[in-house]
Amino acid sequence: MPLRPARRRTPLAGAARTVRAAALALSVAAVAALSAAPPAAAADTWTEVGSDRADPLTESQGLASVEVPANSANRYTGIGTIPIGLSVRGWNHVGDPDATYGGYYVEPYQSDSSGSKMYRVQAPGGAWSEYVHTLGPGEALNNSWVAITPDSQWMLSGEWGTMTRFLVFPTPGANAATSPSANLPQASTVRLDHAVRDVQGCDFTGPTTLLCASDDPAGTLFGITKPLLQIDLSAAPGGASDVTGHVTALRQLPLRSSCSGSFEAEGVDYDRRTGTLRVIVVSPGFCVLTDSKTYRFTRG
Repeated sequence: MPLRPARRRTPLAGAARTVRAAALALSVAAVAALSAAPPAAAADTWTEVGSDRADPLTESQGLASVEVPANSANRYTGIGTIPIGLSVRGWNHVGDPDATYGGYYVEPYQSDSSGSKMYRVQAPGGAWSEYVHTLGPGEALNNSWVAITPDSQWMLSGEWGTMTRFLVFPTPGANAATSPSANLPQASTVRLDHAVRDVQGCDFTGPTTLLCASDDPAGTLFGITKPLLQIDLSAAPGGASDVTGHVTALRQLPLRSSCSGSFEAEGVDYDRRTGTLRVIVVSPGFCVLTDSKTYRFTRG
């Protein structure tokens, strides 16, 4: 039986073999790098577990759970909760409030023409005070929400419209560097990696995690309207250093009503004592009076 001629290795075949070997080496290196890298934060899943009617006058803008004094009722804001004394001075809109774990309660107010924002603060002892922030260059005048860090020292606030940032302030009252007699300065910025639109409320669920309700009517940013967003921060915000925020759309908020039309997503509250997330959704048209809801969610 004649011997088969030896197969010659052409330059092309040798090059292909070299490429395959290099690709294998890169694949192994990539797997090693991924296994060594810290895991990305996982997006939570929030399941609706119930709802309560939201009064259109007093429970239509925001809400906050208050831990101090013990057994305090949940707080709500709406056009009917604005004190007359504030309204006649031009503070005609109140947003989504928040409270520190130590009992400082903060409500955000805006005026249509003052060039500033105001934060009304109730101290644990019950006394009220006002902290005013003069708008910086390019800063929007609206003051839709506040979210206080778990350590109570810093407060986030957002601007209306399509934005890629949140503003960071020292928490008025709780942070010793603040005073009602001085301008409340912006300390730093949260830089978002994805644009958000018409955020109406946010709350911390941990030192570096926020949940936010977006009133986005278009749905072009995440493929859904009125999304519940999770924002994972690169570090706990505070001081003069900016941090980044990774934005994830978790789900669409419930849009159920006897009326058809445009819903409005409003404030958010996370109660760490029960693990309950609550979000206000205002119904369209006449049904704003009858079936607006505060929806309850649990993680699962």
